[in-house]
Amino acid sequence: MLSLTATALACVIALVLDRLLGEPRRWHPLVGFGWLAGRLEARLNRPGSASVWRGLVAVLLAVVPLTAAATLLFVLLPPSGQLVWASVVLWLALSLRGLTEHGEAVAIPLAAGELAQARCQVGRIVSRQAEALDDRGVAAAATESMLENGADAVFASLFWFLVAGVPGVVAHRLVNTLDAMWGYRNNRFLYFGRVAARLDDAMNWLPARLTALTYTLLGQSATAWRCWRTQAASWDSPNAGPVMAAGAGALAVTLGGPAPYATGIKSRPVLGTGGPPSAASITAAIALVRWGTWLWLAALVLLAAMAEFMQ
Repeated sequence: MLSLTATALACVIALVLDRLLGEPRRWHPLVGFGWLAGRLEARLNRPGSASVWRGLVAVLLAVVPLTAAATLLFVLLPPSGQLVWASVVLWLALSLRGLTEHGEAVAIPLAAGELAQARCQVGRIVSRQAEALDDRGVAAAATESMLENGADAVFASLFWFLVAGVPGVVAHRLVNTLDAMWGYRNNRFLYFGRVAARLDDAMNWLPARLTALTYTLLGQSATAWRCWRTQAASWDSPNAGPVMAAGAGALAVTLGGPAPYATGIKSRPVLGTGGPPSAASITAAIALVRWGTWLWLAALVLLAAMAEFMQ
């Protein structure tokens, strides 16, 4: 494990790399991992043989060797190399710039009245039937995506890096990817994807609540706290509920409600309070995630400075 000072420095480096470079356009490790996960699923999740145990084996085969390899490389490197490797791993796990780019790609045409373009862009980040969304539906989908993915792709990555270093952030990102691929409640994945989904829920439980707390501190705090406490339990995800309720309250916007999917209209609880979502709420959600990231980083740097001072 890195020292607290080195950990803080690695976070700074990773966020600078994310800011300057964003996600790699080609050869991103998660693209290769997605291919591997697809191959494992094709071999182990055959019709008529799906089971929770097969899903468990698939998760272990997908996550353990890669996490062990990343950890072994870290251990074998000298201290300066460990800092570089840890920074690169965290950079690849983070997606603050990517989240911003995806959100702005929806907000800018939506604000300009270009609904067709906004629908096209929001269809890249949500699973709803984008062509059936009106202005409010597009804004709601994008705002919800910014809040929820801020928890998954930014704050959870930072949390697991701070708690368990390279193995923590690698394992979390791989499990989160498996959940995105296998964590569906349908005939194909109901049993096979259950381990990935439950493990992702467990690993995101505390980060999600720290994210909700971050949104509460940086937004309209009293409203965010009230929405978190009274609305989160109504959402079907134990982790998305607190994040989305607190985020909607912090932004003073109303989210949730009916949403069109391929299977039909899904009626969802209303989250937050205030006006309807808009292009402005998308950019406000992005800003909330960005300021939350800097708050976490400032707290970490302060703790590292205090630790150095006390030595």
